[in-house]
Amino acid sequence: MIAMLASFASVMTTIGYVLLAILVLLVMITIHEFGHYTFGKWLGFKIDEFSIGFGKALFKKKLKSGEVFSIRLIPLGGYCAFAGEDEDDADPRAFNNQKPWKRLTVQFGGVFFNFVSAIIFAFILLIAFGYDVPKVSEVDPDFQTNIQTNDIIREIDNTTVDFITDNTANALLNEHYLSMSDEEKENYTTVTIDDITYKCYNNLEMTIERDDEMQEILVNMYVYTEPSADGQELTHLYVGFSTVPYQHNFVEAVSRCVPLAAAFAWKVLVFLWMLITGGVGLSDIGGPFTTISTIAEYSQQNIANLFVFLPFIAANLAVFNILPIPALDGARMVFTTIEWIRGKPINRKVEGYIHMVGLIILFALVIFVDLYHLFT
Repeated sequence: MIAMLASFASVMTTIGYVLLAILVLLVMITIHEFGHYTFGKWLGFKIDEFSIGFGKALFKKKLKSGEVFSIRLIPLGGYCAFAGEDEDDADPRAFNNQKPWKRLTVQFGGVFFNFVSAIIFAFILLIAFGYDVPKVSEVDPDFQTNIQTNDIIREIDNTTVDFITDNTANALLNEHYLSMSDEEKENYTTVTIDDITYKCYNNLEMTIERDDEMQEILVNMYVYTEPSADGQELTHLYVGFSTVPYQHNFVEAVSRCVPLAAAFAWKVLVFLWMLITGGVGLSDIGGPFTTISTIAEYSQQNIANLFVFLPFIAANLAVFNILPIPALDGARMVFTTIEWIRGKPINRKVEGYIHMVGLIILFALVIFVDLYHLFT
């Protein structure tokens, strides 16, 4: 009976995190559509409906302005429907009757709101949990080190510890070891701890912040090797202490949130380029269901992981929607720009067919990659 209750509690907890993940994705999409809505209202566009979700309407309310606000059954999307966006409309406030620069502004509004939200979420992440700057949480008494608890590691080998430039603490530690000459690697002392013999190097330069003061110190690096499964040597590097992310103060978080959000966006672009060039495969991408399961899984491990996903997903949506892929904002902006340059639009029906085909292909792709993850 106790086992059944424990199993039931585990299932309910998992369901709770899945629902949380769905809510996160829905909020992100709603922010995007609200960007279109906000700029549309500001520039005088006629808006027919603002919907949270797709499918059958669960709730509808018509506002005095004539706009319809609705909440729909499938919480994996949403839309802001402008009058005259995909067909001719005599109303001067209709979408296609507006000047091209106004339409471009509205089309860009969703991307803009997503990126602004990425900045806000990055700020929350930095100030509430921290991210890439390590703070010493525990010093192992078996290892000798000049580090103390609560030291903040700012630089390793005169390089700033920073995810934005891919200079994470682990990356810099590995880089330090790989850059050592053969002569340097022979200059070590031997230390045995818990039946493991380490080579101890006292040559790791760190700039730390201790009691609000910067200090440059030398830190011991402990190295031991063991055979790996493929017969090669596996090298382990230790520094004798554990770290947690440093929680930034208000000023630091303000100064770093924009570059961090931009770094997340850049990582998305790099990933897309690797996808195009074959650097990553189908196993590395996923549709909405894969995204939801990933968010749920990592959030269940540690709630701080959720706050890492927030700026990343927001930046992801901003980058993805600006791409010139039919049915996405980027492609619509391309058509509007062409119209602005040539003084007349491309045939609306042709444009509509292009976006429709693009939408079908996108839906087919996300369904395919989700099924791929489900059955592999």
